[in-house]
Amino acid sequence: MDLLNTLVDKGLRRELPTRDEALAVLATSDDELLDVVAAAGRVRRHWFGRRVKLNYLVNLKSGLCPEDCSYCSQRLGSKADILKYTWLKPEEAAAAAGAGVAGGAKRVCLVASGRGPTDRDVERVSKTIAAIKEQNQDVEVCACLGLLSEGQAERLRAAGADAYNHNLNTSEATYGDITTTHTYADRVETVQQAQAAGLSACSGLIAGMGETDEDLVDVVFALRALDPDSVPVNFLIPFEGTPLAKEWNLTPQRCLRILAMVRFVCPDVEVRLAGGREVHLRSMQPLALHLANSIFLGDYLTSEGQAGRADLEMIADAGFEVEGAGERTLPPHRADASGGCGGEGGTEDGRGCGPCGGGAAGEAAGGATAAGRARTDLVAVRRRGAGTELPPNA
Repeated sequence: MDLLNTLVDKGLRRELPTRDEALAVLATSDDELLDVVAAAGRVRRHWFGRRVKLNYLVNLKSGLCPEDCSYCSQRLGSKADILKYTWLKPEEAAAAAGAGVAGGAKRVCLVASGRGPTDRDVERVSKTIAAIKEQNQDVEVCACLGLLSEGQAERLRAAGADAYNHNLNTSEATYGDITTTHTYADRVETVQQAQAAGLSACSGLIAGMGETDEDLVDVVFALRALDPDSVPVNFLIPFEGTPLAKEWNLTPQRCLRILAMVRFVCPDVEVRLAGGREVHLRSMQPLALHLANSIFLGDYLTSEGQAGRADLEMIADAGFEVEGAGERTLPPHRADASGGCGGEGGTEDGRGCGPCGGGAAGEAAGGATAAGRARTDLVAVRRRGAGTELPPNA
């Protein structure tokens, strides 16, 4: 297939595909799907080998967010029956993070619901980072706290944060249909603030919110222009009690095409298989490892994920290996440019990150056997781990 040969050649050279080429990937037929996965898999292996980076999410503060992001179970006016609690103490967060690290996670993503942190919140998170790194010196810490104010990114960096997650979520043209309490430009500015402070930028998207192929290509091209080190790809799970509860638009095949398109557009970036993978990819999750080189371990913000042991078995059975703490995540040219983030022993989202959107899909639970038909048997609101008396899933 000439299209795929062209895209592989461009991916190996880090050359941007055309918009028409990216759209053509999304328009391929089911008969061509394995060819698409194999082609994008060549690009993934060229830059990342067969390594899979594991990430672990700690929800520092759950629910009661003043923002109105339509996809989020923690949004203003949400009727979703989720866990609600205020800030975890540093030692509580460190214990939760430790469970993820013990399960093989190389990065911990610290998330808090809300529009953005106050200066006092930044101080809280700084103490939490210190507590985590005291117990696990080499673990990467990514903060996901919403929109940043002047100087806050620098304070997080000084406190030991390695990365900051804030997703674009969807195209600029459709952003106002999803969220009205802040703008697409606000999100772009926060990503740029994190980069300017020397933090590794993590910014991605949510698929399945009723967007068109053109919207998906728009947001992925915008991410390429922002040049984050990692791009989490979330798949919306329509959470009951949110405005998008009826949006069941994804199939496993559609998800694989989206991941392949992201890989072709962002060939040397850490592409993270994030929220919604268990629900929408289901038995085809192992194929997605040929496209993404990073996943989350255990549970999401407000929903339960696949058992951590099952994740590790899936990686091994698919012929991949868990990336070690001493291994470099990013290709040398990217790691060097970002000050070593993602490097050996390092620095460098989330299964979902509420205010920054990485957590959009992870906020929900459910599934579909085909686009438009819900699988409520897959619904599992998180009732364990952070904010509860039960041990976490890692």
